[in-house]
Amino acid sequence: MTFQNKRVWITGASSGIGEALAKAFSRQGAKLILSARRTEELERVRSVCANADEHLVLPLDLTAFDAKALAERVLDQYGQIDILINNGGVSQRSTVVETDLEVDRRIMEINYFGAVALTKAVLPSMLERGDGHIVVISSLSGQISTPRRSAYASSKHALHGFFNALRSEVYANGIRVTLICPGYVKTSLSRNALTAKGEQHGKLDPTTERGIAPDELAARILRAVEQGKDEVLIGGKEVLAVYFHRLFPSLYNRLIRRARIT
Repeated sequence: MTFQNKRVWITGASSGIGEALAKAFSRQGAKLILSARRTEELERVRSVCANADEHLVLPLDLTAFDAKALAERVLDQYGQIDILINNGGVSQRSTVVETDLEVDRRIMEINYFGAVALTKAVLPSMLERGDGHIVVISSLSGQISTPRRSAYASSKHALHGFFNALRSEVYANGIRVTLICPGYVKTSLSRNALTAKGEQHGKLDPTTERGIAPDELAARILRAVEQGKDEVLIGGKEVLAVYFHRLFPSLYNRLIRRARIT
């Protein structure tokens, strides 16, 4: 199996895409480091993974954590980190004018700075070994922007800027960087999205409910990692919006102004 005995660190591993990735990698024989805020949910995920006793539960809050200390702890226990999957994140449901600046900052802290901090902590050990793979779960919102997602889209666009630059810097050192851009996925992302005042949206959006299953997405992510892809777009018809925007930006902008997006 491609990922047999690989040490894979997954953030946002307590549910949704992170949980699906944990199960998929464990079936391939990987040894997992599972991180998120909720320890009890991480333990639940570990219990349903193959070879549960071989995985480490390592809680962290992406808004406030000592990335270097956590990386050292993982390296002390496992010796190396083969794959880092920056998956933890939060979405948004509010317009620019009504959104408190602290909400913008919080979204950037979780989605962007959390991934950057953890990557910077893990990167030196990968460079020393001359091997490693950094995977970033971005979004189609890293390619295009829609109403009521200003901070979310900004954080995802920022990830692309950072990790595309990183890829070019470390490619010759044997380190690969893969950006994953999912469309609609049937998870709790919309329920946990932040409103203008930083509260949870608490609703499952119809588009999310019709999204692809997390297990299907995880399988496609594993293939992309195995193939060393730079970037992949995964989803249904919504993926076409990215290409439409590239080819007809003015028309896209006119259409998105009229779109009813909750």
